[in-house]
Amino acid sequence: MKKILLPALFGVALLASPVAFAQKAVKKSVASVAAVSYKLQPQLSTLGWEGAAVTHGHKGTIQFTGGDLQVTNNMVTGGTATVDMKTIKATDITDADSQGKFVGHMGGADFFDSGAFPTSTFKITSVTPIKGAAADADNATITGDMTIKGVTQKISFPAKVGVKNGVAAVSGKVTIDRTKFGLKYGSKSFFAGIGDKAINDNFDLTFNVVAKNS
Repeated sequence: MKKILLPALFGVALLASPVAFAQKAVKKSVASVAAVSYKLQPQLSTLGWEGAAVTHGHKGTIQFTGGDLQVTNNMVTGGTATVDMKTIKATDITDADSQGKFVGHMGGADFFDSGAFPTSTFKITSVTPIKGAAADADNATITGDMTIKGVTQKISFPAKVGVKNGVAAVSGKVTIDRTKFGLKYGSKSFFAGIGDKAINDNFDLTFNVVAKNS
């Protein structure tokens, strides 16, 4: 087998800041090399969200519960992640009563219905290197199947991907159209007359997934 270029790797800040790795493009096929499963570390991984309405917005966090990153020839090539929808909270709401109302609404039928759908998942179906990516920039396009509220949609987004010293990481930001997953509450795409009560269809997820070869 022809030699394969080792990925260019950069420093890791697991606890204080998002993991930043680099993964070079490899032109030759690595299909014959068996993938190694790295276990997702919920305590080291982070998932943030941010959404907005006409008159206000909120941001917060959700917790990962498990998953994996598949590593082939020292490159991330696949993986899964599971999120506990009952852990959603708004970090910009400090009043306990307001936080409770917000969490209750997000967990209700208008939004994620976490009683009936307690988890959301993402399964990576492909990782495509971005040619010429700078060392400190997104270096791969990730495509996969996201499932929210029992609805699965294929999405793609750029991310920073890499493997170093038995640790694999994927970090980046993706914009999600909630209406594609049946979350239509407050959407002017479906309720034209709601005026300043409208809530944007799109919300952002910022993620830093850390997995270890255990």
